Parts: sequence; C-alpha cells; structure tokens
Amino acid sequence: MKLGSAAAAAALLAIVAACGSETTAGGGNGGTKIGIDHPRADSDFWNSYIKYVPQMAGELKVDLMPATNSQNDVAKLVNNVQALIGQGAKVIVMAPQDTGAVANTLQQLENRKIPVVTVDTRPDKGKVYMVVRADNRAYGTKACEFLGEKLGGKGKVVQLQGALSSINGRDRSEAFLECMKAKFPGITVFSEPTEWEGSKAASMLQTRLEQNPDIKGIYMHAGGVHLAPTLQVLRQKGLLVPPSDPKHIFVVSNDGIPQEFASIRKGDIDATVSQPADLYAKYALFYAKAAADGKTFKPGPTDHGSTIIQLPNGLEDQLPAPLVTKDNVDDKGLWGNQAG
Repeated sequence: MKLGSAAAAAALLAIVAACGSETTAGGGNGGTKIGIDHPRADSDFWNSYIKYVPQMAGELKVDLMPATNSQNDVAKLVNNVQALIGQGAKVIVMAPQDTGAVANTLQQLENRKIPVVTVDTRPDKGKVYMVVRADNRAYGTKACEFLGEKLGGKGKVVQLQGALSSINGRDRSEAFLECMKAKFPGITVFSEPTEWEGSKAASMLQTRLEQNPDIKGIYMHAGGVHLAPTLQVLRQKGLLVPPSDPKHIFVVSNDGIPQEFASIRKGDIDATVSQPADLYAKYALFYAKAAADGKTFKPGPTDHGSTIIQLPNGLEDQLPAPLVTKDNVDDKGLWGNQAG
C-alpha cells in the first residue's frame, strides 16, 4: 500500500507540473469546475451521501464534474485526483479514509493553488480549505454515556472500531474509552479495530461473545458497515431479542442510516448518532463553490447551526449530529427518515 501510494503521489506531481501555471482556484464566475472523489460504495452511509451530491449540486448551481470513487484505497484516490486535475478541476472535494496518507497529495494541490474540501475526515497533515465534518469525539462520548447508563455502570462492552489510521476511528475510540474510564470505571471495554470492514467486525464480535458470554453492550463505529454483520451474529447466538428480555445486548451505533432507524424501531439496536449525510453533501459543495469564488471564512458560529473551528492545517465546520433513540427515531427532520 505504501509503495503504491508513493508511486501514485509521484504521478500526481508529474501531471500537476504538466498542467501549467495558469491553473488556479478562484475566478468567481460560477462555472469553475469542481472535481469530487467518493471514498467507497460498500457502505450504506456513503451510498446515501453519494445520492445527495447531484441533488445538492443542482440546488447550489455547482459545475460538478463526473465523480470518481477511490474504493477505500488511497492509491486510487491519488490517481483519481490526478485525473480530475487533468480534466480541469479547479477545486477538489474528497473524503480520504486514510487521513495520514494524503499529505503529499494535499501538498501538490496547495502548490498548484487548488483548494481542497474534505468530507467526514480531517487529514492529519496538508492544507485544506475546509473540512466538513461532525464532532467525532462527541460520537464516542454519547455512545459511552448511553451504554454506561443502560448497563448501570458495570459489565462488559465491545467497541467495534473503524480504522485507527483514520482520524474518525481515533476520535470515536479515544473519546469512548476516556469517557468510560472517567464515568463508568466498572465497565470493561473490549476494543476491536475492524478497519471499517463488516466481515472483520462479525469475526471479532463472534470471538468476543464466545469468550465473554456476559457481554451486555456493543458500540459500532459505523452502522453502514457494522450493522448487518452485528445483527447476524446476535441472531445466530439467539441474542437478537427486545430490550425487555434479560438477554438483550444494548447496541449504539454511528451513521443514522434508514436501516439503523428500522432496527431501533424493532428493538434490535437501541441508539445511533445521526451523521448528517445530506448536510455533508450540501456543505462540501457549498464550500467548494465558495473556494472557487475566492471567499474566506473565520472560526465561530455559522448560520446553519454549526461551528467552524481552527485547525493547524485549515478550518473545520462541525455540523450537528444528534443521538437517535426510540424516543425521537420518527423525527421527520432526520435525514435517515427522508432518504430513499
């Protein structure tokens, strides 16, 4: 993977150099080409986001180029960015899943004065015009507090982590563990890094349940990839029972996809954090257009219920992401109740 990434980065450097010095962001004519790379198509959450993108592009009158998809592969991401630049992109929207491996790509784009908007993930290094994201540490804290209260402060839980090479995986995991240690020291946490892969989540959960049949809680970092395999394992073990049943394992997730809402209504899982797929699409393109028009932003509250914070390498608009339980799962304002 590292060799492939390095080769792809070198190829990007070559094509950027060949594009000529006249390629700059800005212009403000509303027709500036905006390139977008989708991160994957094997997640219900990301597929929902992908469906929102053309809708939001139409509403915002964004000149959006045909999208590429890097399929959770940083080498493909670099090659896709290379192709978008070659086709005339003046702004790039991306969602790098490995937030440490895109630094060289971001440096090349900065050298060419091509602004970058990242969605859902914040690159560890490399300049970004804006990160469109929710507070992922809050995800972990909300999950911790929910499970801690349901378990009465004692017992065992499994944390199905995403990839720890991703800032999202690290933020959710660290906040969950810190909260458990501080507020619920009587709860034992088994953390399993799944790399955002459903098959790994199923295998790890299966093993943990065999070793610890008294597990009473599960925190899934991503319902889009973890929900189906988790439900399958619980069903196979006769543990997919209503909350009123003593065998019920309390499950809290992240994403807010329709499938999670359906599972909450059925009593199969208990909560999820609604990660705003619709707003991710809307504001990714909003900021991409703003970058093309040469606009700038400052930290502070926005007019759309979020807060922009300062990063070492740019700005981040932290969009709201509410906890959804049986009490508010039918709220029509949640994107998961509007999708599909």
